Amino acid sequence: MRATAAAVEPILELKFGQVGIANLRLNVNDAEALRAEIEQKVSAAPQLFGRAPVILDLSRLPQLPNAVEAQALLDAIRAAGMLPVALSYSTTENEALAKELGLPLLAKFRTVYERQNADETVANIAPATSRPKPVAKTTEEAPPPAPRPSSLFQDKAVRSGQQVYARGRDLIVNATVGNGAEVIADGSIHVYGRLCGRALAGAQGDATARIYCMDFQAELVSIAGRYRVFEDLPKQLRGKSVQAWLDGEKLLVEALAP
Repeated sequence: MRATAAAVEPILELKFGQVGIANLRLNVNDAEALRAEIEQKVSAAPQLFGRAPVILDLSRLPQLPNAVEAQALLDAIRAAGMLPVALSYSTTENEALAKELGLPLLAKFRTVYERQNADETVANIAPATSRPKPVAKTTEEAPPPAPRPSSLFQDKAVRSGQQVYARGRDLIVNATVGNGAEVIADGSIHVYGRLCGRALAGAQGDATARIYCMDFQAELVSIAGRYRVFEDLPKQLRGKSVQAWLDGEKLLVEALAP
């Protein structure tokens, strides 16, 4: 009696892992304008945006598109050079639309916007002259905050086509990040070498994250989804020690003082 290959090992293995998927939040239901704007982004940074998977967020539109309109938006994204793979934000209407389009529905990316908007609302409600009220002492002490995971250390060079991701923590690279390589962190990124590829800090929406680099030659830097592409590096930044951070919605990159 001969055992078949299927009996020895499974036909396939299916696992869910970390992948680089962009979130595209649409403000206007205009397929042609969407195609034109994405084409500009793909042309400016083809290695980052060309054939990049995206999740389409329709929650900002005043009215949810019907299936025909939504399909036109998906076709426009594909025509411009990116690949829509899902709709985001789990509502009954979105779920019905996703089923009609034959796409999955993911809510993960929406939570970042909700958390940021909630923080802004609390800040706007609190009066500028208000002072915190004294809190009565109790015999029970508050539990200490959970320790932040230690930084991820990368001692080997990150070569073209490679990606290093520090989930839930900072990333420290004691080597070169080559052209076409990518370093990503949910926290801040420190590169104690040459940065020639792409650095994406605050990957889950942390706007306080920063990027530090000893020898700046980057193709692109991004913090909490805001990014800057460098086709021709300014002389005041090329080869310099720099830091990048967010000032409101603006991503700033400046050389560190010698």
